[in-house]
Amino acid sequence: MDRIVECVPNFSEGRNQEVINRIAEAIRSVEGVVLLDVDPGQATNRTVYTFVGGPEAVKEAAFRAIKTAAELIDMRQHSGEHPRIGAADVVPFVPVSGVTMEDCVRLAEELGKRVGEELGIPVYLYEYAARSEERRSLANIREGEYEALPKKLQDPKWRPDFGPAEFNERVAKTGATVIGAREFLIAYNVNLNTKDKKLAHEIALNIREKGRFKRDEKGKIVRDEKGNKIRVPGKLKAVRAIGWYIDEYGQAQVSINLVNYKITPLHKVFETCVEEAQKLGLRVTGSEIVGLVPKEAILQAGRHFLKKQGRSTAVSEEELIHIADLSLGLSQLYPFKPEDKIIELRLEKDRERLWKMRVRDFVNELASQSPAPGGGSVAALSGALSAALASMVSNLTFMKKGFEDVREEMEEMGVRAQQLKDQFLSLMDQDTEAFNKLMEAFKISKKDPAREEKIEEATKEATRVPLQTLKTSLQLLDLASLAIEKGNPSSVSDSAGVAIMARAAAEEAYLNVLINLPSIKDEEFKEKVKEEAKNLLAEAVKRAEALTKRVEERLSDGA
Repeated sequence: MDRIVECVPNFSEGRNQEVINRIAEAIRSVEGVVLLDVDPGQATNRTVYTFVGGPEAVKEAAFRAIKTAAELIDMRQHSGEHPRIGAADVVPFVPVSGVTMEDCVRLAEELGKRVGEELGIPVYLYEYAARSEERRSLANIREGEYEALPKKLQDPKWRPDFGPAEFNERVAKTGATVIGAREFLIAYNVNLNTKDKKLAHEIALNIREKGRFKRDEKGKIVRDEKGNKIRVPGKLKAVRAIGWYIDEYGQAQVSINLVNYKITPLHKVFETCVEEAQKLGLRVTGSEIVGLVPKEAILQAGRHFLKKQGRSTAVSEEELIHIADLSLGLSQLYPFKPEDKIIELRLEKDRERLWKMRVRDFVNELASQSPAPGGGSVAALSGALSAALASMVSNLTFMKKGFEDVREEMEEMGVRAQQLKDQFLSLMDQDTEAFNKLMEAFKISKKDPAREEKIEEATKEATRVPLQTLKTSLQLLDLASLAIEKGNPSSVSDSAGVAIMARAAAEEAYLNVLINLPSIKDEEFKEKVKEEAKNLLAEAVKRAEALTKRVEERLSDGA
């Protein structure tokens, strides 16, 4: 799985297009980062940028953007409707896939330290990166805004986490910057068959976490003994919501900010809105994702609705996304295009991938004089085919009458098979990419002192990829064993195919490891990899032979 981090920095400039463009250019200048959106606001005098990529690349892009803003924006001249404390006002890191919140906290701390030391900007850490509870809230840090910063920096309680604790000439120009880590915020609207925004807001009050103020029989707000208004909490945690009417659509919506889909998933929000709408005599007609969404949030919904239908969730990601689209009504207002709305797919949209090719095109490419793709990619493809067969057996067993007692086990096997299938498909490209990088290393001038080191590391990487294919092939044999023993008997030959293709993947991957070893100078690395690969292959061959023999015996007995 690719490691993907999102960064959504807000800069205090929304009117000067040249400044807005220069910050965007700074972000785009980092390799491995994709700038997904630039959203300027005239009234707020503020621009929100959204970009994604690997953790280190995103951190570097954030630094370059902050540096550019510090050079071009003068907070002494700034005014706007949105609260702000600095030129680079707030810079949150958001985990998308393959990274943890702890990873994003580390990024925030490292970026904050660099911004404070190299740029001389006071930095406050917030949300998950906050070092004290009172700094967790962005609103607390921003209180009084830029104008209150001179006094705030004199208060020991508000000493910055990084950077100067004084309002010098530099800080007067840049202000302070708030850097942190937070969960992904999903902007999600649920559509209703009414134009009445009051009804939509009624649903919003019932579902949002903060709920509504308690009222007595006369409609008057109820207060406690201290005179404070009493709130009745809503049904859903980590949910903010209001009701509004959209003239463009001719219908009202419950407009929702889902601040942590891991606490309250999309499907839970949707189904709760359906329940509340029915109480008011309304129908939910569909919903829409505003902006981008992590793939896992959509996959969660797909799995949920398949389970409600009594179907197996051991299907492809594409099928899960399709089911989520149908069930949530994401295409009611306009077509839901996964490649544009799902972050991970947006990143893959313009990339050339072997697994995107038609079978005939891939085979033709393989058959050409080009050395890549080659045997390493074929090994990974064999592993993907093995996993696909295992998933097929799982699904053919799941709904078969008389196999109810193994249904859960078969579904788990199928889900794991789908995961391995995607892992092997990724290894197909990784193998070709590793070979291409090795060829690039050989093209480096012989006068370059770093040439040999780069060739060595590229050769090691070209060895590690098939070694990973070899390691992963053993997991396929676990699936093959389960499929043979507990799967649909009518598919036992396919179950054997899981083992046969797993062995093919292992043997071809093993040879691709061996062919690279003589070119590596690191003897310790060579010996370790050679011994590990030898043991892995022996285990794969032994287990595959035993499994295919078991199937041959069963088929002979049946005959």
